Amino acid sequence: MLGIIQLYAQDSTYNNWYYEGREKLYQALEQKKYDVIFFGNSITERGPWQELIGRQYKVGNRGIGGDNTFGMKARIADVVKSKPKKIFLMMGINDVGRGLPVEWSLRNYEAIIKIIQKISPKTKIYVQSTLPLNESVLKYDYLLGKENLVRNLNEGIVALAQKYSLIYVDVKETLADGYVLKAEYTMDGIHVNTDAYIRWVEYLKGKKYL
Repeated sequence: MLGIIQLYAQDSTYNNWYYEGREKLYQALEQKKYDVIFFGNSITERGPWQELIGRQYKVGNRGIGGDNTFGMKARIADVVKSKPKKIFLMMGINDVGRGLPVEWSLRNYEAIIKIIQKISPKTKIYVQSTLPLNESVLKYDYLLGKENLVRNLNEGIVALAQKYSLIYVDVKETLADGYVLKAEYTMDGIHVNTDAYIRWVEYLKGKKYL
């Protein structure tokens, strides 16, 4: 039983039916040009970025629900073929949920940064903090007790931003109290609601990132 639990805890697979479906859609859109791309998992995918940001930028949403950093590393090259002016990265919470070592996530994160810089060196990379959880309303037991992993992941993301001279966007600064996602911004302790996306874009605009 211990072996089964350990195997599950370090499950790095990503290529399921939903991933394949979204990838098929995104690949069909490869020739489209975007000024700004949001890249991540379900938290990114659910964001109404274009509507909130407005016409000053053509915005592409490249989030895939359930995706981890392994899946993101596999698809980032296609995402930046269009050479966007800016890309906003947010990743890691699904790695945390699966119990993947933070070192694995950060290694993938660094590989993603390098791929972007190689394929589209003029693209400005914004690395966003992984959002914390709110355990008081959390509906998924497998995510309980993971605050330290989120903390460690964000510390590593800050270090990568410094190493590669990238902009670190501390989204949790506005959507969380420390390492607790604000209750008014979440319905299940991990995903964020419409009010959160509105505040998120206001934050990015206020910081002159958009």
